[in-house]
Amino acid sequence: MTYRLAPIDTGAFVAERDGDHHTVIGSVVRRSDARGHVTGRTEFFEDVAAPRLAHLKMHRSARHHARITDVDVSGALAVPGVLRVLTHADVPNNVYTVLKLIGVEPDDEPVLAVDKVRYLGEPICAVVAETEAAALEGAAAIEVGYEDLPPVFDVEEALKEGAPLVNEYQGQNYFVYEGHHCRRIRFGDVEKAFGQADHVFEWRYQSSPIEQAPVETTGCVVVPQADGRLRIHSDTQACFFTLDNTALILGVPFNKLRIVGGTVGGGFGGKVDVVVEPIACVAAMAVDRPVKFVYDRAEEMQVSSPRAAERIVIKDAVMDDGRIIGRKVTLYVDAGAYARHSPYGTTKAAAHLPGPYTIPNVWADCHCVFTNRTPSSAMRGFGVTIADFALESQMDRIARALDMDPLQLRLINAYRDGDLKAHRKIAEGTALVEVIQKAAELAGHELPEAYRRMSSTTREGL
Repeated sequence: MTYRLAPIDTGAFVAERDGDHHTVIGSVVRRSDARGHVTGRTEFFEDVAAPRLAHLKMHRSARHHARITDVDVSGALAVPGVLRVLTHADVPNNVYTVLKLIGVEPDDEPVLAVDKVRYLGEPICAVVAETEAAALEGAAAIEVGYEDLPPVFDVEEALKEGAPLVNEYQGQNYFVYEGHHCRRIRFGDVEKAFGQADHVFEWRYQSSPIEQAPVETTGCVVVPQADGRLRIHSDTQACFFTLDNTALILGVPFNKLRIVGGTVGGGFGGKVDVVVEPIACVAAMAVDRPVKFVYDRAEEMQVSSPRAAERIVIKDAVMDDGRIIGRKVTLYVDAGAYARHSPYGTTKAAAHLPGPYTIPNVWADCHCVFTNRTPSSAMRGFGVTIADFALESQMDRIARALDMDPLQLRLINAYRDGDLKAHRKIAEGTALVEVIQKAAELAGHELPEAYRRMSSTTREGL
C-alpha cells in the first residue's frame, strides 16, 4: 500500500491512499465546529436564555494573608434585588482539592473562605441577585474585618524555617510526595561526576506566572430541573472532571448533575479547575432558579489559575568533548495558596528531567511550594514547558562556553534506543538524532559527516 502527496488549491497537501478513499493523513480537514463559529451559530454557555435567571457575584479578599475577624452581610441583604448571600456554612463539603479524583490529598482549598484568606481575591461570600448590577452592588456592600498576617511570595523564602505558614490544611509550605518534601530523582552519583568533570557549569532560570487570557472568561449557568437534577452549562475544558468534583462538594450522587459543555471560548488549560460550578449549584439550589456566574475580565486576570512561576537551578558536569556526565536540578514550582493541579505539574516536570539526553548521573529535587499568590494550575504542557526552556537554554550556554556547535552538543548527548533513562526506563522509538539532523538540513546548518551518520538506534561513532 503506497501513499502519494497531491497538491490542492490551498497550497497544502492531501494524502491519497491507493485503493480507497481514506485521505485524512496529510490532508486539510475541515473542523466540525468551523461553520458554526464563522456563522455565529455556535452556542456558548452565555447563550443559555434561562427564564428567571439570577446572577452571582463574589465578595473577594482585599488581603494577601489575613485572619477573618468579622463578616457583615447586612449591607448586601439591604440592596434591592439581592436574593441570598452565601457563606462557607452554606456549602455542604466546603473544603476540597480538584485532584482528589486521582487520589491526591489532602483537601486543602475552601470554596468560600472560612476563617482565613490566603491570596488576594480569594472568594469569601457569594451574592445572588435578580440582576448583575444588584449582585455587584451587594458584593461591594459586604464588610469583612481582617487581622493581617505576614505574607510570603517567594518560593525559597517560603521553605525557610520560620516562614509564615500559608496553608494549614497542608501543614507546611510544600506538597509532600510519598513522605518526601519534594519529587526526587536519584540516579548514579552526581557528586562524583562533578569531581571527575573537566567543567562544572551552574545557571539559574526564572519564569513568571502566565495568564491564559481566553477571549471567553470562566463561567457557567446552572438550571434546576423538575426532577431535582441540576443542568450545568459550562465552558469547562473537563466536563466529567467538573461533574464529579462538583458532586463531591455538593454531597450528591453524580447522576444528580448533568454537564452541558464542549464549546470553550479559549481555555489553554485555564478552565480545568472546578471553581465556578460548585458555588453556582449551591446558589441555584438555595434560590430554586437558574443562576449565572461568570468572571469579568479583572477577575479572569486576577484570580483564575495562571501557569505557575518556576525557578530552576541546573548544575552540569561536562567533559571537554561535550559529554554531560552529571546533571543536578533544583526546581521550585510556585503553587500559590492551594494545590490545585500543581502537584501533578511538578511531577510532570520531574518526569521530563534531565531532558532528552543520556546522562549517567542525575539528581533532582522538584519542590511544589505554597505561597500567598493566586493558585496556579494548568497551561499548555505545564510542568514541561518551563523545564524545557531551562534545559535547552542550559545546552546552548554549555555549547557557547565550550565554543562548540549547539546541535553537535545535542547529538553527542541525545538519548538512543536502549539507553537507560534517569527514571530507570528504557528509551525506545527516540528518533531525536534524526530530528536534529533534519532540522539542521532544513535550516541550512552544516553538520560534519560524522554527525550526519549518527543514528538513534546505535551509539557507534560516539
